Amino acid sequence: MENSNLILAGYSIYLPVVIALTLLVSRTLFKNGKQFMLDIFHGKEEIAVATNKLFEVGFYLLNIGFALWIIRLNYIENTQDLVESLSEKIGGFAIYLGVILFFNLYLFLRGRKHARRELKMV
Repeated sequence: MENSNLILAGYSIYLPVVIALTLLVSRTLFKNGKQFMLDIFHGKEEIAVATNKLFEVGFYLLNIGFALWIIRLNYIENTQDLVESLSEKIGGFAIYLGVILFFNLYLFLRGRKHARRELKMV
C-alpha cells in the first residue's frame, strides 16, 4: 500500500475511534454529573440541566478539538508503522481523556462541597 493511502487509512481509523471514545466518556460523565449539578444548584433542575449541558458541549469541543489538533501521522511506511502510530495516538488520547474526566469530576465534587457549605451557613 502506498504511503499516502496508509495515512488516509490511519485517519479513517483514528477519527471514528477518538470520536466514539469522546462520546462514550461524555455520556457517562454528564449523565451522572446531572446529580452533582442538582446538588450544587439545590435541586433547581432547570439551571442544573442547563449548566450540565454547557459543560458537556465544552467537553466535546475541547476533546474533539484536541483529537483533531494531534491527528498528524508521521513516518508511515508500512502496516506495522500504521498500527504502532495509531496505538500511540489513540492510547495518548485515551490517557488525555481520562485526565480530563477526572478534572471534570474534581470540579463537580468541588462545586458540591461549596454548595453544601453554603447550606450550612444559611
